[in-house]
Amino acid sequence: MADKPFLSKVYDLKGDGVRDYYDKWAETYEDELTENAYATPARCAAALAATDLPKDTPILDFACGTGLSGAALHAEGFTIIDGIDLSEAMLAKARAKKIYRNLTRASADAPPPVEPNAYRAITAIGAIGPGAAPAEVIAPLIQALPTGGYFVISLNDVALDTPAFPAALDAQADSIEKVSEERGPHLPGIDVMSTVYVFRRT
Repeated sequence: MADKPFLSKVYDLKGDGVRDYYDKWAETYEDELTENAYATPARCAAALAATDLPKDTPILDFACGTGLSGAALHAEGFTIIDGIDLSEAMLAKARAKKIYRNLTRASADAPPPVEPNAYRAITAIGAIGPGAAPAEVIAPLIQALPTGGYFVISLNDVALDTPAFPAALDAQADSIEKVSEERGPHLPGIDVMSTVYVFRRT
């Protein structure tokens, strides 16, 4: 692990520095998260697998990073996974895993590049919160789903304690119904929990 771990500073990131930070972190990202027993990808993937979603349905892995989230989805049997991320260095790591159909670099200055009704499931696994994607991306991701589509999102303790993130979910209450909610381990190595939510588009 790096002499100055990136994880210890990530929740303080803001604005334009996020992409650069993740570009620099890409080389040691998986090692650092593995050392801290990163549990959320497997939990989110299992939550989606517990729905009636067919395993060959295209899924969007939003803010996919190096592909840990996609690997967890793949391990649950999902076979068509696309990814979006801000960081080209992270995307290069994800590309090397050879589990994604398509990988797209997103812009921090525009809504997520998601075609309406293109996916019956969109996941945001460890992807939205302080030091990651802003609360404002929640609405367009949900609105891109067709009726009956699934939105899987994890919010860690830091996000849940930041009013903008729960509020962004609450603002979509007329568009979604909650399928499941489970609080559990996120990064046990630094004693952070997360809540995994599955919503269905109404």
